[in-house]
Formats: sequence, C-alpha cells, structure tokens
Amino acid sequence: MQKDSNKNNERKNIGRKDDSRKKTVLQKDKQAKKADGQKKTPVKNKPAKKQDYSETKSGKHSGDKRNAAEILGCPVGKKCGGCIYTGMPYEEQLKLKHKKLVGLLGKYGEVKPVIGMQDPLFYRNKVHHVFSWEKGKVKNGIYAEGSHRVIPVKECLIEDKKSQEIIKTIEKLVVSFKIKVFDEDTGYGLLRHVLIRHGFKSGEIMVVLVVADRMFPGKNNFIKVLRKEHPEITTVVMNINREKTSMVLGEREDVAYGPGFIKDELCGYRFRISSKSFYQVNPVQTEVLYDKAIEQAGLKGDETVVDAYCGTGTIGLIASKYAGKVIGIELNPDAVRDARKNAKENKVYNAEFIKGDAGDCMERMAAEGLKTDVLFMDPPRSGSTEKFLKSVLKIAPERIVYISCGPESLARDLKLLTAGKKYAVKDIQPVDMFPQTEHVETVISLSRV
Repeated sequence: MQKDSNKNNERKNIGRKDDSRKKTVLQKDKQAKKADGQKKTPVKNKPAKKQDYSETKSGKHSGDKRNAAEILGCPVGKKCGGCIYTGMPYEEQLKLKHKKLVGLLGKYGEVKPVIGMQDPLFYRNKVHHVFSWEKGKVKNGIYAEGSHRVIPVKECLIEDKKSQEIIKTIEKLVVSFKIKVFDEDTGYGLLRHVLIRHGFKSGEIMVVLVVADRMFPGKNNFIKVLRKEHPEITTVVMNINREKTSMVLGEREDVAYGPGFIKDELCGYRFRISSKSFYQVNPVQTEVLYDKAIEQAGLKGDETVVDAYCGTGTIGLIASKYAGKVIGIELNPDAVRDARKNAKENKVYNAEFIKGDAGDCMERMAAEGLKTDVLFMDPPRSGSTEKFLKSVLKIAPERIVYISCGPESLARDLKLLTAGKKYAVKDIQPVDMFPQTEHVETVISLSRV
C-alpha cells in the first residue's frame, strides 16, 4: 500500500508451495502494486531448518508455520492485487524476494539474507478503505488491482486490527446517521474514504474522513458516538476532496476533534504525524531498517549529513546524534512542518529542514560548493532523478546510503552512480517491510573510490 502519501503517493500491495501455484504467483508478481513503513526485542525461537534467506534482527527467523496457516484464510488476497504471496510460508516469501534482488543487484556485490519479521501479520499502521454503494447498501474495502471496483474486506491480514475495528464502526454509523456515500460516476454523495493512522508505541490514533463537502450532517454527534466506541481515538480530521481524481486526500482539511495529528516513537525519538506526512507503514521493521542505515553510514560525530526525500525527518533526526550537522530536504510542505516540529520536540539543534525538490536543492548545493560527507537518500518507488544523481556526483560525498523500496529503480540508479567508477557498493542489506507482498526494502551503502 505507498512512497506513501507524500512520496509520490505510495500505494499498498502481498504462493502456494506446489509448483502450479508458484507459477500463478510469479505471473501476478509482475502486476502487483506497491505496498503502502516500536521496536520489539525479537523472541529467541529455535531456528528453522533452512535459514539461508530469512533472519530477524537477531539473525534468525522463527519459521512460525501458524502464520502461513492463518494467511490461507484470506478470501480476497488474490483479488485486491496486494497480498500476492497469500498462503506461501513466510520463509518461502523471503527466498523469492532474495532471489529477485540477487538477479537485479548481485553484480554489485553480495546480497545479504532478507531480514524478516518475527510476526509478519497486522503490521500496517496506516489503513485506507474506500466507501461506496453496492445494490443500495454501504460497503467499504479496497480497490481491485488496476480498477476502481471496490472489494469488500472483512479482515485484512496485514492491516492493524484496531484500525479495522474503527472502520467497521464507521460503516455502521454511516448507515445509522444516513450519511450519503460518494458515487464516483455521478459525483453525488459525501463520504469517499476513511484513513486511519495508528501510533503503535504511543497508542494515539488519527481518523481521517475524506468527504466531498465541508457540510457533514450531525458531525459532532457522529464523532461523539465514534469516540465512545473507540476512546483511544485522539484526533479526527475532515479532509475535503471534491476533485475527480485518483488521489485519496484533498488539499483542504478541517480538524474536527483533537490536535489534528498524532505522535509516535521510533528509535527513541518522538515524531509528529499528520494526515499527509510520509511515515513508514511498518514501524517494527522500520527500526531494523534505520538501524542498518545508520550502521552503514559509519558516522563519527563531525560529518555534515544530507537527508534527501526526508519526509518528517525520521532518518535525519535519528542520525543527528552521530553527526555534526544534518540538512533534510523534502518537497511536501506538511512533512517539512512536521520535521521542524519534530526537531524542536526532540531537542535536536543540529538539524535543519528545507522545503524543495531534492534534485533542485542538490544542484544548488553543488553549484555553491557546499560540502556533504554522508548522503542518505530515500526516494519514492520510482527511484531518484538523473538531475539529482548527477548533482550527487558533483558534490561527491564520502558515503551514500540509499534506502529503496523499488529494486528495479535502485538497479537503474546504481548503474549511474557507479558508471564513472567514482563509487563502489559496499553493503546490500534487504529488510522485509511488506510481508505477504512482493515488495521489499533494501538499504545499500556506497563509498567514494
């Protein structure tokens, strides 16, 4: 599902063991969409017999076959186009992902085993459902792959359970309050989408009601009843989207209850998250991913670090205690605002955040001869731009840490970065951020030759 809202609107996307079903999986593997990122101490289970491709942060994957059995029960796994590995044992999923990465990145060095999750279910902290009519009845669910046909979902095995409970309550309230659901064909109706963001460590929950008009009949009572059912909801936002567009969120928002944002903790830092801010959908694996990224950066304490495509500043702020100065670059204004407030709340005084296109900012920095020791880059699934990468080669940082959720675009960008033999790949570490989907995150470090 997706990168995420503000990373080119990242959208979400997740075999059976016998050969015939594997063929089906591999066919669908080419078509699936993007999977729209609390630190847990891994439980030390006995290692599975085959450990070549799956490991947790402690180095071993539990091989819990219960998960595979549960996933077999998903009735819409193949219809939504997201969870295409439904029914496949988790260790097999990791093997498939590793094999794909070796094919794309193996020429640059050893692709390490994919770091898997201890419990690869119900991990998404961001849940989006579409509301629509079907035969005169309200239904909610997700779009079928490549269409705007809504598939009702009673339980999704990758979405946060509490968020799903809240959406079920909203569906009942829509009926009882006689709220008209939006019809894409006629343009008539009010409620279009519901978006839930859940801070797994903080426990805070944001509900975003995406509506076609600011006039929401009985809004206060609606929210009052909703919060009575789910008192853990800390804020409700009305997002107004009148446009005929595939974009979920509109430009204008009204805060109907609470502060209009939630906070959550990641790697010991508190982060403010608004409806449009990019924030990794799997917080458990995000901590693993960021730990690896900081480790690869090899910071000694006096470096100037640039965090490109920085979102709400997560990587940059976490890296700040190991660096001399951090400069974050982000195009989305809401994310930049949140990043600045995050720095203030976490008492980080050696970081600044710039609103702008990463390519433009890096070109300007190159022209001004500004020094960069370490570059973190975490672009959308489509990868970086030629303009950005050429400016990186001009600035020539000592080390580059590239975090990617798109293996194909990563391979393309590495080709440009290593073409002039200015840089060599030093480490390739995949992290499974999106269990049950085809997608995998990879963190790669390059050093200047």
